[in-house]
Order: sequence, then structure tokens, then C-alpha cells
Amino acid sequence: MTTPKPTLTATPAPTHWTEVDSPVGPLLLTADPATGALTSLSVPGQKGGRTVQDGWRRDPALFRAAEEQLAGYFAGELKEFRLELRTTGSEFREKVWAALDSVPYGATTTYGEIAARIGASRAAVRAVGGAIGANPLLIVRPCHRVIGADGSLTGYAGGIERKMRLLTLEGRL
Repeated sequence: MTTPKPTLTATPAPTHWTEVDSPVGPLLLTADPATGALTSLSVPGQKGGRTVQDGWRRDPALFRAAEEQLAGYFAGELKEFRLELRTTGSEFREKVWAALDSVPYGATTTYGEIAARIGASRAAVRAVGGAIGANPLLIVRPCHRVIGADGSLTGYAGGIERKMRLLTLEGRL
């Protein structure tokens, strides 16, 4: 009679986090503990935003570059973030998020233009909106720069008020 060998399962490393003050309210940042890559940036009340969980480890030092770059952005001195990012999503969402990354500071685009950039049909605009709404990296991945085809400030997971403030900061409003 043989006894079964115990199965070893690796315990995932805890999520590392910090909170940074900003002109649009406190920002909750999370990072991959192994690489330090930024995995999310959330604001209070954000639709689908993250909140600190039991077992997470507060580690402000890990976020020093992100904090400095965010301060530069809000001071109007930084136009492009240069941070290591790590997000996970479907292939479609990853394509949409990559298209968001290409929208420059001070510019806006529409959901239809994002759909066209990724080669999606006009009928996919709703799905594009869903992917943009699921963006885990507010501000750093500039979903606030996406507006309606008629120029309206349509939905923003962080709230329309924050979207207006960010676009005003970038000189679009």
C-alpha cells in the first residue's frame, strides 16, 4: 500500500499597496510584489475599483517612482508616464488598453476611434466601452481621454467630475 504524496500549493505573495494624495482624491495603488509593476490605480467610489484587503502589505517605498510621476502629472510637468505596468485581461481588453496607452496627453479620442484602431467592427463600440470601463489603471492608462462621438463626456469609472478635472488639467476643457 502506498501513501499518496501531499500536494504542495504555493501561497501567492500578498498584494502590495500604498495610498497617494492627489487633486482628484486619494489614489490606491497596487503592485506585483515580485516585480514592482503597477497593477492598479483606483479612486474612492470607482466602479470596479479596488479596496485594501486583509493580507495586503502596505509598502510605500515600492511606489516611489509612481508617486513622483503622478505628482509631476498633477503639477502639469509630466505628459507621459514611464512605469512598468502589469494588467491581466482578455485578449480583446488588452488590445483596447494598448490603444488607450497611445492616446497622447492633451488629446481625446472616441470609442469608435478606439474600435477602429484595434480593427474591431463599428458594432464592437459597446464592447470597447466595457473594456475601457474595466481599465484597472485610471489616470496612468488614460481612459479619461475617451469621449463620446458627439464630444460629450460620457462615462468614466472614476466619475465624470474627475474626468472633467483631468481633461481640464491637460488643457482639453
